[in-house]
Amino acid sequence: MSNPDPYGMRQNGHVATNVTYQTQHVSRDKRSQALGQRGGFRGCTIWLTGLSGAGKTTISFALEEYLVGKGIPAYSLDGDNIRHGLNKNLGFSQEDREENIRRISEVAKLFADGGIVCLTSFISPYRNDRDQARKLHDQAGLQFVECYVNTSLEVCEQRDVKGLYKKARNGQIKGFTGIDQVYEEPLKPELTIRAGDSSIDECVQQVVELLQQRGIVPESAITAVKELFVPEKILPKAIAEAESLQVLDITELDLQWVQVLAEGWGTPLTGFMRERQYLQSQHFGCLVDDGVANQSIPIVLAVRTEDKERLDGCTAVALRYKDRRVAILRTPEFYEHRKEERCSRQFGTCNTGHPYVKMVFDSGDWLCGGDLEVLQRIVWNDGLDSYRLTPLELRAKFRKLNADAVFAFQLRNPVHNGHALLMHDTQKRLKERGYKHPVLLLHPLGGWTKDDDVPLDWRIKQHQALMDEGVLDPQSTVMAIFPSPMMYAGPTEVQWHAKARMATGATFYIVGRDPAGMPHPDTKQDLYNPTHGAKVLTMAPGLSQLEIVPFRVAAYNQKKKQMDYFDPEKKDDFIFISGTKMRAMAKAGDTPPEGFMSPKAWAVMVAYYQSLSKQASAN
Repeated sequence: MSNPDPYGMRQNGHVATNVTYQTQHVSRDKRSQALGQRGGFRGCTIWLTGLSGAGKTTISFALEEYLVGKGIPAYSLDGDNIRHGLNKNLGFSQEDREENIRRISEVAKLFADGGIVCLTSFISPYRNDRDQARKLHDQAGLQFVECYVNTSLEVCEQRDVKGLYKKARNGQIKGFTGIDQVYEEPLKPELTIRAGDSSIDECVQQVVELLQQRGIVPESAITAVKELFVPEKILPKAIAEAESLQVLDITELDLQWVQVLAEGWGTPLTGFMRERQYLQSQHFGCLVDDGVANQSIPIVLAVRTEDKERLDGCTAVALRYKDRRVAILRTPEFYEHRKEERCSRQFGTCNTGHPYVKMVFDSGDWLCGGDLEVLQRIVWNDGLDSYRLTPLELRAKFRKLNADAVFAFQLRNPVHNGHALLMHDTQKRLKERGYKHPVLLLHPLGGWTKDDDVPLDWRIKQHQALMDEGVLDPQSTVMAIFPSPMMYAGPTEVQWHAKARMATGATFYIVGRDPAGMPHPDTKQDLYNPTHGAKVLTMAPGLSQLEIVPFRVAAYNQKKKQMDYFDPEKKDDFIFISGTKMRAMAKAGDTPPEGFMSPKAWAVMVAYYQSLSKQASAN
């Protein structure tokens, strides 16, 4: 064993003398501004303690990755790593263990003082050592959060990743904590984490929620989904109140946005945007009052002047759709609906040949923001409600499938085998990276779409046919409907599509060519650059937790008789089957090249386009 005290300082009782503590000129608040932390200083130490194999390092590294992904500087100090450097001259005697923790306490304090969330994962078996670490931080005015990773000795021995318990049981290691050396459990830790009973993500969220409660991290750092439904126990009272309130009638499009908000897709929004949130969305593409949350598109409720004048001054109003009160809007705030400016920023055009732009210009001259309390789940009774899973329901489904990675694919068109190729390839790559159970979220958009898009019910039939024929594995694919309306706002809207999927726990997002795009109403050229959507997603603030999977160009390989990634060096082998050509083939009832689309799925397409022809003939 290396000499724990090579200079003889500890044995001789020598300590440093003639030293004076120097006060730094840069304040903590000023330093936090340099780190880009909105909302002030966040420096603190999270002290993870527990037996070897309890999960301290795993939680620490996952928490570090999570916080950094939210734009919060964090750094993990791991017990084994520190003993490779700073503390490599220390052994495992009680004296050396005390010195190990003393040094780490000092280092952690420096990190915290620098505005960093310092995560320490050390067994730190002695209560007094941990108390001294806390005292050191208290004296410096820094927060110290003790987290006891309470995993039973039995579970730790079953894990025994490093084989240390086995060696300790065989007498090859002496003084091993939990076997022949005591571990003194914390008496009053700020948090007890039962890593043997919870997933890593759940453990991370427990810590993050505690940090939010203590004002260390912003509310936006929590991935908890904010549903806006009235709790069941007070629902009768809320329904009675809604019946007594002044009423604001809303459109089907408005109701779709109510559903989006109610189910938590717009977290952290608590209702339709007030003016402050609207301005942040329009000018920054983010909500910035409590950390940074991507919100590239405004979610607003337009009202007409007569309704604004009638309801101005009300503390609450009931939102009504087709004679049914669906929600209460609290403390409504009315502000000017500057339609031209809104459309210019959101769509890059004010041309009313753009269908959503036209709806904006046709809507009211005022916007009404306020907190929503939704009375009941929004259902459409169209035979598809079973596919409309909320973010929380999807999370539960992924847990049931033991998913350790979720990759989402947003779509508003039928799926051909080129899409399937990308989805299979993504799953393969995730497995190569070490994920055991990656799950695909096949997530067609289910709100309003323009008239010439394939309707939702036909798209669901086509997607289901792909799963029935095994083109997409039903055991590792979850198909659900995303309730948002389509806006055709290009790269601006693509950020919304990606951000919303984060509510489901998705960590990978497949983005295609010209997502959320459409032809210019006049020139018929691409309204947005087809490559910009994917590029923007890799740079967008508030989306760093989501890894973007770019859509590789696929075409029909005539030699292989299947969809394949396009190879420019063998371009003569490939043909591109455009959407226009595909629609023409389906209308004519023609069969596409073998391997372009599964037969059952193609039959759905033919049935849809021929039904249009029959309708046209009937009219």
